[in-house]
Amino acid sequence: MPTPGRDGRRFISGVVEGFYGRPWTMEQRTELFKREHQWGLNTYLYAPKDDYKHRMYWRDLYSPEEAEQLVALISAAENNQVEFVYAISPGLDITFSNPREVAALKRKLDQVKQFGCRSFSLLFDDIETEMCPADKKAFSSFAHAQVAITNEVYQHLGDAKTFLFCPTDYCAAFCNPNVSQSSYLQTVGEKLLPGIDILWTGPKVVSHKISVESIEEVTAVLKRAPVIWDNIHANDYDPQRLFLGPYKDRPTELLPKLRGVLTNPNCEFHLNFVAIHTLATWCKSSAAEGRRDVESGYSPQEALTLALSDWLQEFMSTDQPGGACRLARLKKDLSDEEPMQTDASESPHVPGPGENPLYTAEPLTPEDLNLLSDLFYLPYEYGTTARVMLEELDWLKNHRPAAAAQTEEWCGRAARFDGMCEAVVQMFNRLSNAPNRSVLYDLYNYICDIKSGVGLARAYVKTLGGQDQPSAQILTDDPEPWGFRGGLSGEFQRMLPGHGNRDLFKHPPMTAVYCIRPYCTEDRAEVQKIFKEMQLEGEGQRPLQTKLISDGLSLGEIPPSPQCALVVEDDVGVCGYALGLTDAKQAAGTDQRPGSDALLKDFPSLVVVQALPRVTDPAPVKRMVTQLLSSIRNSGSRGVFCELRHHDRRMLDFYAKLGPFKAVPADPSVPQDTIIMATQLQ
Repeated sequence: MPTPGRDGRRFISGVVEGFYGRPWTMEQRTELFKREHQWGLNTYLYAPKDDYKHRMYWRDLYSPEEAEQLVALISAAENNQVEFVYAISPGLDITFSNPREVAALKRKLDQVKQFGCRSFSLLFDDIETEMCPADKKAFSSFAHAQVAITNEVYQHLGDAKTFLFCPTDYCAAFCNPNVSQSSYLQTVGEKLLPGIDILWTGPKVVSHKISVESIEEVTAVLKRAPVIWDNIHANDYDPQRLFLGPYKDRPTELLPKLRGVLTNPNCEFHLNFVAIHTLATWCKSSAAEGRRDVESGYSPQEALTLALSDWLQEFMSTDQPGGACRLARLKKDLSDEEPMQTDASESPHVPGPGENPLYTAEPLTPEDLNLLSDLFYLPYEYGTTARVMLEELDWLKNHRPAAAAQTEEWCGRAARFDGMCEAVVQMFNRLSNAPNRSVLYDLYNYICDIKSGVGLARAYVKTLGGQDQPSAQILTDDPEPWGFRGGLSGEFQRMLPGHGNRDLFKHPPMTAVYCIRPYCTEDRAEVQKIFKEMQLEGEGQRPLQTKLISDGLSLGEIPPSPQCALVVEDDVGVCGYALGLTDAKQAAGTDQRPGSDALLKDFPSLVVVQALPRVTDPAPVKRMVTQLLSSIRNSGSRGVFCELRHHDRRMLDFYAKLGPFKAVPADPSVPQDTIIMATQLQ
């Protein structure tokens, strides 16, 4: 494990029970302490959001029965060398400037201190930032109010072993305008007493990656290394998701840069084996300060394999106290007793010739748990098998064979996909028969859902292949309820225009990264090249019949107005542009044909937009147009028009879908091969 830092304090590592939803039971928490001790973790932060007396009714003292439970829990943590940190969240309704409120907070923590607790935490996450009038008079900012009460409570407790503070701006995404310039974080860093540690979730609430550079940045502002509250395995924001992948995308070089790491995992206690086990492996990494004598490196896949191997043993044990040993003793005791049949002469059932054999449950395998982890991996990533299944289904759907024309490749890939689906079904069956029913019951809703989804996909592929399978009958206009995902939430999502745009699997894969920047003189040749390439694509080798104002803009013959020229780049180079003239009438005296005076009166400005076919994502082009229209509007223009040729179907379709642009009625002054579209700005 990481060695103590320069201040002599040990590295905080462990679990925070900080999710929304049903809290864990006292028995589960005691089991957690045993696991933490076994795996080398040292801390448990008690912060269940839906424990009334932790958050909503934070002022209320614990009853004698509740106190007895907490005393036992704190003692169990201590017996397993786990530091129990009691957290309280008063931020929903506390009046910071009211001395009685501060006294109530101290009284509550004093009670918990009497239970044997020596470590505490004040949490101000997920609350409104608007202060009440009384607090506005007493404090110059929300940060000052929080820091004042936290410092007072910390000093009141006196000898707290560990004291953690969770800010309202607990990730980079919440900081305004950014981490380094956040006045809130600056106040916290400067005013919070140095003995108080600060919780931080990283770039986002659920951070995909946490870099060394990002931690160094926040450390400089907070004037202390943060304790990471890691939500990478949390699933309280979506009860249909589960995360069984390894702790990853946090380089081990972070270890000497941090005060600690706590994982806030899945709501279901028994499904956190992998999350906590792999975190423990990460914390043991030799990249930690003081462990340079050991071969360095942390492999998420190796950590996952180790965790799944240990988890398999838990699946195969009974979930009753005493585990597998008790089950063995029970079987032995029963074998020593008289048979329980009323007819002592009755022998065990033996199937006769032609009868069904006795059912024998197949044991769960390591491959089953690997598949399970792949299917429920991480928030930003599918496991290898899940990704392959999605890719195969996508290919089979898009290469649907014509009747009686199935290719060998299609049939082979369909068979491969069917085999992977069958593996999911068999995994479900073996999980359902695992001896540890507590783990199964936490897992059941998830594996039942994925089995249903895989079954639908399997039936669909058989239908594509022309197989008359009974399973394909579920793909009808009147399916059974299990043949589709129901629920009002699902209905709302399917009705919204953005449904599915956040899926991890997309077709075509959106891997390109686009950069929008102002147009400069050096871009002129690239813009001309794009313009000519797109004209040739539509017109062949024929010269343009009529020259438009927008042609002059694209060719560089007419300079765009100031602040009205943008280009978009991908990893290849410039791939699109958006140019504008705030006053198109200036071009009326040239050989270009700007249209009628009536048009220019209502729409005095002109825009021209073009993008190469390799720009398959319309979003960057839309952003360019939005920025360009904003600049033109700021110039005082009433409206904008664009000139499009009939053959430029891509851009005609683009403007039609963009929304505000509408076709202008035909005008004799407009060339016959040209369509004018326009929009009002004011």
